[in-house]
Amino acid sequence: MDWKLELIAVPVSDVDRAKAFYTDQVGFILDHDHVVSEDIRFVQLTPPGSACSIAIGKGLSTKAPGSVEGLQVVVADVEAARAQLIERGVAASEVQDFPWGRFVYFSDPDGNGWALQQMVPQG
Repeated sequence: MDWKLELIAVPVSDVDRAKAFYTDQVGFILDHDHVVSEDIRFVQLTPPGSACSIAIGKGLSTKAPGSVEGLQVVVADVEAARAQLIERGVAASEVQDFPWGRFVYFSDPDGNGWALQQMVPQG
């Protein structure tokens, strides 16, 4: 039986600001933006090529905005991905090299922490 991780809730304080950040600056694809009620809004965004999406919105989580750390996206070329983020106005770290991969770090407007990882061949 397959167990597929397909959605992660990311708590944000301003849904429209976060939606603009993830779509316009990071380049995620907007899948859904649905107002269920006055208390619930569900916005689903997916990184290009990913099978896993994030959910932001209103009434989706009891976690504090900005409390999520360690979100990680794997890319083929971390330097090109970093250049794309910088070009779109995202404050991204310099590339950091480790034996287990090459990484770039950034945060959304609330402080939720992300890493881009380029896998390195194991020898």
